[in-house]
Amino acid sequence: MKRLFTLYPWLFLSALLVLLFLVNLSLGSVEIPVKDTLSILFGADPENPVWQQILIDFRLTKAMTCVFAGSSLALGGLMMQTLFRNPLAGPDVLGLSSGASLAVAILVMTSPAALSLITGPFSIAFAASVGSALIFMVVLGVANRVKDNTSLLLIGLMIGAATSSVVSILQFTSRSEDQHYFLVWTFGNMGGLNWPEVFLLGVVFLIGLTLSFLLSKPLNAWLLGNNYAQALGINLHRARILIIISTSVLAGSVTAFCGPIAFIGLAVPHLARLVIHTTNHRVLIPGTTLTGAAVMLLCDTVAQLPGSSLVLPINAITSLVGAPVVIWVIVRSKKVRV
Repeated sequence: MKRLFTLYPWLFLSALLVLLFLVNLSLGSVEIPVKDTLSILFGADPENPVWQQILIDFRLTKAMTCVFAGSSLALGGLMMQTLFRNPLAGPDVLGLSSGASLAVAILVMTSPAALSLITGPFSIAFAASVGSALIFMVVLGVANRVKDNTSLLLIGLMIGAATSSVVSILQFTSRSEDQHYFLVWTFGNMGGLNWPEVFLLGVVFLIGLTLSFLLSKPLNAWLLGNNYAQALGINLHRARILIIISTSVLAGSVTAFCGPIAFIGLAVPHLARLVIHTTNHRVLIPGTTLTGAAVMLLCDTVAQLPGSSLVLPINAITSLVGAPVVIWVIVRSKKVRV
């Protein structure tokens, strides 16, 4: 009976993820029945041949992007909240999203010649990756000199504020059409990736997930304080650098391919803790991965406005759907914990 109770959260999260994945594939401007969706996925000929093209070429890539992006951001948020022992920390506290935004803003709004590059398949992703990588190197350099995590958190927030200010100046001095292009990018997009890009995002996610599992012991020790962690033989400096690298890999890749996505990294770790009821990272990491994927699929399904050709910005939906849920669970449990 106790074993069944322990398995219940995993059965619930796994079933929810499969259900939301199928619903995400089925709903949209063209509704495809779930049984036909399953038939196409298992290689059978669909009743309508167009459904197969819609499902394989567009919706399946989008759904897989949601799984990888949601899981990556949630894992990054979990590690940042543990590292800084702050329930309001997320992967963007390192300034990676701000760095990516600045690089894309420079590409879009400073050079008319660069506009010809924007139509390239990897141009925006490349610019965002360069921006995230530069900020990552700055944060890494700071982490090597500053031993206090609170100071590192404040420096990350200041880097984010400074880069956001430069982006605001670029927006103020640029053409309206360039501002519009940049604004659309900041909304986030789960449906703009092709199969090679989805494959690359998946490989990066697996690298970040593997590194996260290897860091589960230092993360558990970190919750009990620096002295306890050192007594267990944890090299705090090396563990902190590896946590920053893992978060940067996970969050930076999502920002590069999908744009800056809000809310998921901050809120999903709390939702995972409420479902699984543990602070053990060996359990929390897979639980947060499943929860992040499910929440992102839910948000994308709502953003598609089933039955309509209109697609709402994913960033608006992540906050609109998730914030009331988090407020409700916090009020119900009367506290949040790391």
